[in-house]
Amino acid sequence: MYLPTLKQLKYLVELERHGHFGRAADACSVTQSTLSAGLQELENLLDCKLVERTKRRVLFTELGTDIAKRAANLLREAEEIATLARHSNKPLSGNLRLGAIPTIAPYLLPQTLPILRKEYPDLRLYLVEDETARLVKRVREGTLDAALMAFPYDEPGLEWTELAEDPFLLAHPKEHPITKMKSSDIDLLLETQAFQKELILLEEGHCLRDHALAACHTYNLKPGQTLQASSLLTLVHMVANGLGITLLPSLACQASLLEGTNVSLSLLVGQANHRKLGLAWRSSSVRKEELKLLAEHLSLTAKEQIAKFQRRMGAANTHH
Repeated sequence: MYLPTLKQLKYLVELERHGHFGRAADACSVTQSTLSAGLQELENLLDCKLVERTKRRVLFTELGTDIAKRAANLLREAEEIATLARHSNKPLSGNLRLGAIPTIAPYLLPQTLPILRKEYPDLRLYLVEDETARLVKRVREGTLDAALMAFPYDEPGLEWTELAEDPFLLAHPKEHPITKMKSSDIDLLLETQAFQKELILLEEGHCLRDHALAACHTYNLKPGQTLQASSLLTLVHMVANGLGITLLPSLACQASLLEGTNVSLSLLVGQANHRKLGLAWRSSSVRKEELKLLAEHLSLTAKEQIAKFQRRMGAANTHH
C-alpha cells in the first residue's frame, strides 16, 4: 500500500488555504507546474478526485475538503515531532511564533525582547499582532505556538498561565469633576447610567472592551449606546477632546500613551477592576516547558512595569 508523502499533502493543504494554484505554489516555494503535478500524483495514488480545475477558480470536492483538513492535522503533528527532537536539549531556540493582542504587545514586548535575545541567542521569535479570536484560531491550527492575551477568555483546548494582574485606571479630561472624587466614590460611579453614557470603548472584537464592561458590571450595552475607538491611542485622543471617559489598563499607561494630552488618570479600588495577562498554547503542544519558561520572563517584566507605574501613581496622588 502506497501512502501520500508529506510534500503532496502540503500542496493540497496550501491549495485549500489559498484557493489559487499560483499562491499555493508560492507558499510551498515551488513552481505552479510542480504543485499541479504533485496534486495529480496524489489523486492518482488515492484513486479519487480531490480538486476540480477550472480557468477561473479552484473547487474542492467534498472528499478533497475532508482530506485537506486531515492533512493539515497530520502536517502539524509531523512538524511537532521535528520540533520536539530539535529542542529537546536546548530550550527557547529555533523559530517560535508568538501572537499578541494590540493592548499588550507594544507595552510589554519591547521591554522583554532584549532580555530574551541576550539569554537565548538561538531563539528566533516571530511576532503576530491581532485580535484575540483570530490569534486563538491560529494557535489551535498550529500556525502560532502561543498567544499573549488577556483573560478571562473561555476557549477549550488551550492551556494558559497567568503573567500578572493588570489594574484598570479611569481616564478622563483633567478638568472633569471625577478629578476631585475619592477612588471609593469612583468605584460606585462605575455602575451608574450617568457614567455609562460618557463611556468610550474599543470596538467589538477587542477583549479589552469586554473586560472594561465587566469592571463596570455592565454586560448588555445596546449597539450605538457608547462611542467606540479602533485603538488605545484613538481612545485617549477622544477622551482628551472631551468626548467622554474610559478605562485603561495600567500596563498601557506606563508607556507614553498619555504624553502631551489633556488626560488624567484616577485609581480604582474595587477587587474586580483588573484584567489578567496570560500566555496561552495548545494543550497538545510539545513546547509546553519552553513556553512556561517564556511565560516566566514575560511575567517578571509585566509585574515590574505595572508595579513601577502604580508607585508613580501613588506618589502623584500623595503629592496632590
